[in-house]
Amino acid sequence: MDATVQIDRETARTATQEQIGTLLHDVRPEIILGLLDNPHFEENHLCLLLGRKELSTALLEEVANRNQWMSSYRVRRSLAWHPHVPFTLGLRLVRELHTVDLVQLVLLPSGAPPMKHLAEELVLARLPQLPSAQKMILARRGTIRITGALLADGQPDILPIVLDSPFLNEGQVLRALARISVPARVVTAIAESGRWSQHYSVRLALIRNSEAPLSRVISFLPSISTTDLRILAESSSVPARVRPYIRRELANHMQRGGGPKSRG
Repeated sequence: MDATVQIDRETARTATQEQIGTLLHDVRPEIILGLLDNPHFEENHLCLLLGRKELSTALLEEVANRNQWMSSYRVRRSLAWHPHVPFTLGLRLVRELHTVDLVQLVLLPSGAPPMKHLAEELVLARLPQLPSAQKMILARRGTIRITGALLADGQPDILPIVLDSPFLNEGQVLRALARISVPARVVTAIAESGRWSQHYSVRLALIRNSEAPLSRVISFLPSISTTDLRILAESSSVPARVRPYIRRELANHMQRGGGPKSRG
């Protein structure tokens, strides 16, 4: 080891509490390694250090090899959140995170993508047990898959937030409507949503859904193309109560010369 490197490492290893605060911002690996051996170096210091996103994978592995640090949940969480966390270590640590920290990892812009994906899977699995406060946060800021799951979950106080979420897309709305077990209030909320009921494919899905409010379904029919009305009129998936209105609208289309030509 170079003599200068040895001196720097020894300087960090013997630094006082006051000096440690300054050395935490040093970019030299030997300084960081020396700090890890310093008897005055505490958990708070390490968590501040792990907040530095430029730390290398090698340095993170060095931390992970120190049993005295890995016994701390705060340290394990900070490692799991780091963008350069070693893959195998990160997967193990993410599985150990509390649900509230999994939610934060999902929303963390700088987290490692594989860890964020695993955290998302774990959050989806635990979604029914999450408190409303966390669901509201996820409804406003969550991923496409999480907002879709929250929509299908159908918790009344969360529904309006989810339907307005910029992360919710048409595909997730259609998936929710296609689920056999989706609560009726979800179908009604989508049908009454000015944002989503304007989508042609969503209107078709609502027409086929037995839980959709009849008055809303009837209001959609004039916008449906003649071709699709013919298909709907013969489809066994369309509720029986809706078919007479479809046939009537189809007749109106024919009288008007074919009805709407485009889907919009």
